[in-house]
Amino acid sequence: MAKMQANQMRAGMVIEFEGQRYTILKQNIMIPGKGNAIIQVDMRNIKTGAKKDQRWRTADTVERLMTEDKEFTYSYAEGDTLILMDPETYEQTTVSKDILGDRLPFLVENMTVGVRLIEGEPVAMTLPPQVTLEVVEADPVVKGQTAASSYKPAMLSNGVKTMVPPFVTTGEKIVVSTEDASYVERAKG
Repeated sequence: MAKMQANQMRAGMVIEFEGQRYTILKQNIMIPGKGNAIIQVDMRNIKTGAKKDQRWRTADTVERLMTEDKEFTYSYAEGDTLILMDPETYEQTTVSKDILGDRLPFLVENMTVGVRLIEGEPVAMTLPPQVTLEVVEADPVVKGQTAASSYKPAMLSNGVKTMVPPFVTTGEKIVVSTEDASYVERAKG
């Protein structure tokens, strides 16, 4: 942790305030008619996701936390924990499955993931934007369906349901977005 003046806060920095960790979303310096400038800061609580507006005087100091974005390789899951490996040092890091929320099914072995660390503690994890999965179940096409409305439900090998074009059949591999499980294209090769 390092102390810094309130007017040095910038978007993306992480600070500790009243025992909680916050990501700075934006800051504005307001200069009233008389008196000292005030720093108006919009920030988000890292644990709860709640937004907060806070004001500081320029002379105030805040605790800045050191953040680092690192790439890890996902090894395996153990109970409620994900085991990640640092590709440079081969050291293992563990994170809670909760860190991924509803994107968890898209995590596959040996996938490269991005992890944001605050003071060495993992607080967020990003997946590659797309992943290739197999269609394990696809509804047959209904005759007379128009092309525009022709997306049909399909079940992916990771247990997630998505909508696919009519030509996609069971056993095919498709590329889907890890953000919202939407169909991108047929997998090549």
